[in-house]
Amino acid sequence: MIAAAEELAGTTGVEPACRALGVPRSSLYRSRRPPPERKSRPQRPHHRALSPLEKQRVLAHLHEERFMDQAPASIYATLLEEGTYLCSIRTMYRILEEQKEVRERRAQRRHPRREPPRLVATAPNQVWTWDITKLAGPRKWTTFPLYVILDMFSRYVVAWMVAERETAKLAGRLVREACKKEGIAKEQLTLHQDRGAPMTAKTFSQLLVDLDVLASYSRPRVSDDNPYSESHFKTVKYAPAYPGHFDDVENARAYFGPFFNRYNAEHRHSGLGLMTPEAVHTGRAGALQKKRQAVLAAAHERHPERFVRGRPSPPAIPEEVWINQPGKTIEAEATAQ
Repeated sequence: MIAAAEELAGTTGVEPACRALGVPRSSLYRSRRPPPERKSRPQRPHHRALSPLEKQRVLAHLHEERFMDQAPASIYATLLEEGTYLCSIRTMYRILEEQKEVRERRAQRRHPRREPPRLVATAPNQVWTWDITKLAGPRKWTTFPLYVILDMFSRYVVAWMVAERETAKLAGRLVREACKKEGIAKEQLTLHQDRGAPMTAKTFSQLLVDLDVLASYSRPRVSDDNPYSESHFKTVKYAPAYPGHFDDVENARAYFGPFFNRYNAEHRHSGLGLMTPEAVHTGRAGALQKKRQAVLAAAHERHPERFVRGRPSPPAIPEEVWINQPGKTIEAEATAQ
């Protein structure tokens, strides 16, 4: 408002401009004055601080050859036993910090910065993500690996398997069967995974080359570069009927067969506009969305007063799904640098 008054005052004068815009003249005049210069006061040393001469004396002791490889705490203790007190251990560190003589002495491994995987899917069977989770067995240290391949766009479980061990051969067989079932063409699919032993095995990588499937990998030590598979495993293990442990592989297979059928056909996914993965994966979501919209429009016509925010619309179905979308803040990216 002050800027508008200043602009108007150039043609009509200060008083008419301020009266027209309701701005006090004092505010306008105050805005024209340059800000006062603040004089910085010299910082006086604390009365308990060491004098420059005392600091030099402390440094001279710290630089002695006998103390070359000792920490300030050891130097402090040694000097006390010799009848000398210079300052506290913390003050020794402060003096060394002022001289830029405090640093990590051990050799630190520097990991190179890796670009995050950036994947986008605008339709089913463009990007699959997969992972393996361990199912608790009947005894301690007994587990059964659960392999799950998930379509990133539709969240549809394309293939799954419970086995007795975790191997690249089993993973390769599962991927091959899934590609055959879905009719994946050459160079159509990107398969995203983390860097577990089955995923990085030479035989598995060669299988992807033979299938003309592009491989994508999470960054080392970044746990959320494969978010859809991780989220799916949480849904699996937090299901109300999840038993917690299984007596054997056959018992686990008997549970997960009906579970994944219900998940694909009945689970209303919040990330899919409350559609089921099967509806999105098979292309029926568009027709269902139009039906939902027609029902809401009819309800609005009958009682428009009940919809205070205007015409209602069903939850939107995403048109594209990303891993590490550009422009978004990625916390893991900062961690990996």
